[in-house]
Amino acid sequence: MRAAARGRLVRTGLDLASGGKAIVAKAPAGYSGQGFSPRGDKGRYVLPPAFRNAIAPSDKDPRTLCLAKHDRWNCLTGFGLARTESFEAQLDREEDNAIRLGNGFDRELRSTQLWSFSEVPFDASGRFILPDHLAELGAIDQGICFLGGGQFFTLWAPKQLYAMDQAWAGQQALCRKLEADAKAKRK
Repeated sequence: MRAAARGRLVRTGLDLASGGKAIVAKAPAGYSGQGFSPRGDKGRYVLPPAFRNAIAPSDKDPRTLCLAKHDRWNCLTGFGLARTESFEAQLDREEDNAIRLGNGFDRELRSTQLWSFSEVPFDASGRFILPDHLAELGAIDQGICFLGGGQFFTLWAPKQLYAMDQAWAGQQALCRKLEADAKAKRK
């Protein structure tokens, strides 16, 4: 079984051919790296290999990309189904931090934000169709810049990333380079 390069071991089932021993796979500890995908002729985009291999390290793993609107930035977040196992702990941390800082926290709203992701299938080559409502939310129409972000990765319309402040200068320069490389490759 092929596994992601980094991560913790998780039990994924029983291998009946070997007498019922547990099948163990690596769940990603984090998404790192980057990529760019122009919109293809059939309206499809391509998930970079590092991200698709982290989501589905073996042929037996579901090729399901989870996508949602980022809660603060004009982009989308992407992750694999395994991340949902950490949602309750994330809610607890966010609530504790809000209480500690004397801020309000709407746990139901935040829970709804976390759990309202779309499950998008992708093929072995990473091709997927971005649902219209997500394309609209992220202002994505011609290309996607993928940026690793730890427990998730972000999917940016280049124009949205370029509009971010100076703190994003490194990611903006990277996106410009990846976008130019993708355009040159298509010619």
